Amino acid sequence: MAHQHLKNAYQRLAERINRFPQGAPPSELLYGILRMLFSEKEAELVSLLPIRPFDARKAAAVWNVAEGEAAGILNGLADRGILLDIVENGNRVYILPPPMAGFFEFSLMRLRADLDQKALSALYYQYINVEEDFIKALFVAGETQLGRAFVHEPALPADRGIHVLDYERASRVIQTASHIGIAMCYCRHKMGHVGRACDAPMDICMTFNRAADSLIRHGIVRPVTVSECMGLLERAYEHNLVQFGENVQRQVSFICNCCGCCCEAMIAARKFAHLHPVHTTNFIPVVDEGKCTGCGRCVGVCPIGAVALVSAADPKNRTKKKARIDVDACLGCGVCVRSCTAGAMALAGRPKRVITPVDSARRLLLMAVERGKLQNLIFDTQALRSHRVMASILGAILRLPPVKRALASSQMNSRYLDRLIDRYDEYRLAERGDA
Repeated sequence: MAHQHLKNAYQRLAERINRFPQGAPPSELLYGILRMLFSEKEAELVSLLPIRPFDARKAAAVWNVAEGEAAGILNGLADRGILLDIVENGNRVYILPPPMAGFFEFSLMRLRADLDQKALSALYYQYINVEEDFIKALFVAGETQLGRAFVHEPALPADRGIHVLDYERASRVIQTASHIGIAMCYCRHKMGHVGRACDAPMDICMTFNRAADSLIRHGIVRPVTVSECMGLLERAYEHNLVQFGENVQRQVSFICNCCGCCCEAMIAARKFAHLHPVHTTNFIPVVDEGKCTGCGRCVGVCPIGAVALVSAADPKNRTKKKARIDVDACLGCGVCVRSCTAGAMALAGRPKRVITPVDSARRLLLMAVERGKLQNLIFDTQALRSHRVMASILGAILRLPPVKRALASSQMNSRYLDRLIDRYDEYRLAERGDA
């Protein structure tokens, strides 16, 4: 009976996690991971927390405990990277981050004596790298994904008229961040415990802005200056690591420096390349076949296997090879360009620009619509079913493209929402007619 009760607590926690657009498919492996990260009581309490940010008073009401007791529990969870706490206008609010990028990673971003990180890494490896249901749900479902690749800035040409926006540069994210934290790479730490790590730098995982502020205060990451972080970015370039970061234009919360063998984003990009699990940059490498020597350096450094050597079809040299880019799979990171000593590769603009959500709120809304979880953002908890929240979210829905608005309406099955969308469309058409 005790085992059954324990399982039910973690099942309820898994259900809460999966109300968020970035969830975690339930399985015995997931329950094993949650048992290592949460006590039974914690699992029960966290399963009751809202999706939207909440304060200690809200948690106390949900848990039916005193506010001081709730604050102590919340701070203890934040100390372990289960929750993030954010200070807004002098008030501290909390949020349960998704497993990825979130509390799965935070558990391995530093060495901890209170957690069997080797056993946890083995569970992560089986759940994420062997079973694959989690990685498919995270990276393949929907059109709007968690992360995007950043361009390898040393590969950008100085004289070819390519326009690079600020949010496309990792250096700009670093230079404009309010807080910067550095930690151990979760992916390589995990792979090290299962005997599969490479020799890429470990202490190079970057967090920024409000997420970094919380993680710094709780000792999960160490604070660094802009100068030190820029030095780490240069080190990542030297090791041909790909910058994979949050898929937003503003207030980016993380940039991982990824290798092709350990990092889950690159593994997903390699396994499911044509399903576009990672948003590409707005650039694509172009091969000058006249200069290409077929040396294969570009093939060796591509983290997702998007470059191959093929016959150069040279009648004078039948063994000659040339590089060919799989344009549909290529991330456009540009690592291959810098590795080409023959000067046969250069970055060019993609014919169609990749759209990046402005901020995390818009990205989450798009992900929720595409994954059939919009109702979870609207009907969060009894305490948050207010007209103010409804108006805020519905206002964001009305700003979506028409196709996505129609999808949102069908998911909500709401005549009220249908009327709002119809009225909005009528208004926009009339507005264009007046113009």
